[in-house]
Amino acid sequence: MSIETLTYNSITWTDIKEPTAKDIEQLRQHYPFFHPLDLEDCLSKIERPKIDEYENYLFIVMHFPFFNKVTRRLERSEVDIFIGRGFLATVSDGTLRPLVEDFLNCQKDDGIRLQFMSRGSYYLLYMLIDDLVDYCFPILDKENLNIEGIEEGIFDGNAGQIVREISIVRRNLINFRRTIKPQMKILANLERKDWEFLSGDLDVYWGDVSDHTVQIWERLEDLWDVIEGLSETIESITSHRINEVIKILTIFSVIMLPLSVISGIYGMNIRQLPLASHPLSFAIILGIMAAIAIGMLAYFRRAGWL
Repeated sequence: MSIETLTYNSITWTDIKEPTAKDIEQLRQHYPFFHPLDLEDCLSKIERPKIDEYENYLFIVMHFPFFNKVTRRLERSEVDIFIGRGFLATVSDGTLRPLVEDFLNCQKDDGIRLQFMSRGSYYLLYMLIDDLVDYCFPILDKENLNIEGIEEGIFDGNAGQIVREISIVRRNLINFRRTIKPQMKILANLERKDWEFLSGDLDVYWGDVSDHTVQIWERLEDLWDVIEGLSETIESITSHRINEVIKILTIFSVIMLPLSVISGIYGMNIRQLPLASHPLSFAIILGIMAAIAIGMLAYFRRAGWL
């Protein structure tokens, strides 16, 4: 069942999960004063966050992050809200756990229902958004743990895996920031403005929620600075390792150069070459080449190149 209704203390909360055209039509019939464009927006998955004000209700579109454990990707989910005197309607895809749990708990528990719905629809809206904002903190903690894991393994030598983990965290932080920033403006409007059809002086409450979003944004900025620093560190480590490999290969190339010259000259099969007719010429030449190689290795080591 995708559409459910809960009524308590003259407040009706209608919750729709994974809305269909039939669900939206049922919502329109129950609330005929809802604007058709707002109802159409409920079926769209790309609506930008906003507050539309009408004569007797508000239409609010907000986005909140959720973590997809399968893809390890931080995604955003939209919730559309209609609120007026004595009613609240929420439309979502069902992925936001706080919204799902709050409605279920209000259905089952009299105490929670009293806590959420005893002070009017505006206070109910505050409780829902407060829970959705607070849900961001565990996601932040998870990303922080991922960054700590990267910090611990950055010097273990598996650069490819570390680069992959850094890329995943950076992608999630980018999505997180893109999700949270527009919500701050909406919460600021809810804090500053009053509507005649919504009773209750909740400025302090909305101010608290706004403070939480500021804390989330500041933590995101801190995590972004850390992951950028780790990214630069792994780039430096990788660059250093590449330089070390190139240095070793260059040293061996330099050592092989005189040996290649000697072997090339004696490979021309000219009898007038020194030691060409000596019975131990092959062993003597090999000894000379070994001495040259050992001498060059000793010189490179003394110079600190090895």
